[in-house]
Amino acid sequence: MTGTTVRRITVLGEEILRRECREAGPEFGTPELSRLIEDMYATLAVAEGAGLAANQVGVDLRLFIWDMEDEWGTRHRGHLLNPVLAPLPAARRRLAEEPEGCLSVPGPYMTVARPDLAVVHGRDRDGEPLTVEGHGYFARCLQHESDHLSGRLYVDRLSQRERKRALRAMEEQREGVFARRAAREEAWRAEGRTREGRTHT
Repeated sequence: MTGTTVRRITVLGEEILRRECREAGPEFGTPELSRLIEDMYATLAVAEGAGLAANQVGVDLRLFIWDMEDEWGTRHRGHLLNPVLAPLPAARRRLAEEPEGCLSVPGPYMTVARPDLAVVHGRDRDGEPLTVEGHGYFARCLQHESDHLSGRLYVDRLSQRERKRALRAMEEQREGVFARRAAREEAWRAEGRTREGRTHT
């Protein structure tokens, strides 16, 4: 989209990441909401993540997006506003322990246990009802992003010892992560300028 912006990703320690995000309402169907969603897709692509919540780009809104490939090679791309995770019946609840990282905790990956199935109800950008079901890695992504909108990060699910390890690793790795993101953003901008130049020749 012309004029799409790569936004700054908030980092652990910033207040907005610890806040319960507000429900969407008046935003449905507006150009501003569509622009925010497209900006978030661009930001996610540059950061090479799987999902991104609105408060990770400094916006207090119950919205997250995803663009990822699961372990079976299926690509998932979409967005949800006002998402609510559906409770799982015991017969369908199986925990999987897998490495998990976060764009707002730059660097470390730590093992986190989550159900390998997620069903989320919400709304699309026009306010229409939408239900998304995910398995495996996609289920993990849906749960991770839902946590963000409640002011919770994956490090909160770790033991105190593991959380300290993650925070130490973040301090050691964050500058390198930021440098790589900055380089990818510059490449993304250069590619956009090239596309615009070709359009106008």
